[in-house]
Amino acid sequence: MATDYDEVRSDVKESQDRSLEALQSANAPDPRRVVRELDEADALDEAMTPGGEFVAEELIVQVIPQAADEFTCNSCFLVRHQSQLAREKNGHSYCIECEG
Repeated sequence: MATDYDEVRSDVKESQDRSLEALQSANAPDPRRVVRELDEADALDEAMTPGGEFVAEELIVQVIPQAADEFTCNSCFLVRHQSQLAREKNGHSYCIECEG
């Protein structure tokens, strides 16, 4: 008698059917409720810092104007010292890092 080795064995097939039934009968959470809970958690996270503290204060920064011996690179937009000037073209200055 010939044996078909590609056919699923009966004990494996029964095991697969039982696990499928178990998955179908399991109490899965409502997907809409899960999404709503995740959205609420994200909304709370936006107001918190990485340490978990609420920040309700204003950030005060002192802005220092560009000095006479500095320029702003037209490529990386960083303020550089005049010694880092690589070239000027059409009124635009470029630093040695952007030209390199």
